[in-house]
Amino acid sequence: MILNTFTLVHVILSLIGIGAGLVVMLGFLSEKPLGSANTVFLWTTILTDVTGYFFPYHGFKPSYVVGAISLVFLALAVAALRGGHLAGAWRKTYVISSMIALYLNVFVLIAQLFMKVPALKALAPTGTEPAFKFTQLTALVIFFILTILSAVRFRSTATRTA
Repeated sequence: MILNTFTLVHVILSLIGIGAGLVVMLGFLSEKPLGSANTVFLWTTILTDVTGYFFPYHGFKPSYVVGAISLVFLALAVAALRGGHLAGAWRKTYVISSMIALYLNVFVLIAQLFMKVPALKALAPTGTEPAFKFTQLTALVIFFILTILSAVRFRSTATRTA
């Protein structure tokens, strides 16, 4: 019962983080000032990564590496936002590190969907099948392009944060 509740909280944090991250990304692309979605994105994504380590698994899991990498990029994002105040190179550091953290959250979402949704699991029961690889590759390419566009478009006029 406690594990089910913990899992539900973890999933809700993850989905809120992804939703807020998409809003932040749209802000980057449209050169809008950072708003409250930015704070929600950072905190829920950090909490998602941290709570991922508290599941009662034994042994090494690939998700531990993804979580650690995401936390490194989130630390860079927070440093760029709070310490660097998005000045100079900190602006692109913030955008790129935030987008990488968002991508990693989406990467895990796709993996979870292929493991938990019966129709997707039937397409890729082991996670090594072409359907899974194509989906992940497509997400990677889309995020690569959106990250470049975001870094180029998010200008100094968009410095207000929530």
